[in-house]
Amino acid sequence: MAQRPTPIDRCAPLPGTESEDPMLAVVNAASQLPAIGLAAVEARALFYLQAGFPLHLRGPAGSGKTTLALRLADQLKRPVMLLVGDASFDTRHLVGSEGGTRTRRVVDRYISTVMKVESETESVWLDRTLTVACMEGCTLVYDEFNRAPATANNVLLTVLEERILVLPKAGRGESYVKVSPDFRAIFTSNPVDHVGTHPAQDALVDRMVTIDLEGFDRTAEIAILRSRAGLSAGDAARIVDVVRDFRASREYAQRPTLRAALMIAELAARGGMRIACDDPRFVALCLDILGAKLKPAADGLPHPQQRALLQKLIDHFCPAAGGAKPARGSLP
Repeated sequence: MAQRPTPIDRCAPLPGTESEDPMLAVVNAASQLPAIGLAAVEARALFYLQAGFPLHLRGPAGSGKTTLALRLADQLKRPVMLLVGDASFDTRHLVGSEGGTRTRRVVDRYISTVMKVESETESVWLDRTLTVACMEGCTLVYDEFNRAPATANNVLLTVLEERILVLPKAGRGESYVKVSPDFRAIFTSNPVDHVGTHPAQDALVDRMVTIDLEGFDRTAEIAILRSRAGLSAGDAARIVDVVRDFRASREYAQRPTLRAALMIAELAARGGMRIACDDPRFVALCLDILGAKLKPAADGLPHPQQRALLQKLIDHFCPAAGGAKPARGSLP
């Protein structure tokens, strides 16, 4: 007998509780975020999915891939199965495996002086995410699928093309299962130069419609910060400009993304900080978040020249009111 994980139902609370499933909360939260700067892309992507084609969202960290994938999954009005790629994956992590045994014992006392005992042991097959999604017509969101080895994802080839899921020999008593016509798949991936990623198979990517996400423009980033942190347009613009100019300088070891700007904005709003270079708490916040991305010196700490550059960006884009002297934060 097969056991299986439960899909993320779009509206049902946890059984016996009033609370929302944590994974359902993730999907719902993404669906409620404004589609700032991605409305046209979202419309195209939804069209491809509704037509039955698997979708591949490709782009650097912070470009909105996962949020867009969850928004699209919610709009398909089907249960959602969320899977995050990992280097330890093999086919069993997608399809399933034997997860233990079940023993049945029958005691026969039909004749009082004779006891007959029969024992039977059978393997228990545990369905994994892909199997459940294929059989029940769920929407599979496979986040960062290229972090899993290519061999683990080979099973997807027949799923996406022939609509058949091939099972291992010791599977659930079947050699394959037919994929439900309601099954849809959304994949996200990072560029291959990111740490921990693998080149995706040409045969797999060839079965998908790929949309490249390059990130948001300045107007969209400002709108996102205002929506998420409740900042004024001017304050949001100052933070965005610091991060965008730092990104354009290429004087970093790790590319600063919209996530860095969101961290600064949300923490500054929560702490009641002024978005100005004469507020030492705000300067220290920027240095803490952006300083870790600077090019390191020989001692492993941020290089002094890069540190000075970051401080100049804060002074330039976040001027003090009335010509007050800028605060000087410190990097650990």
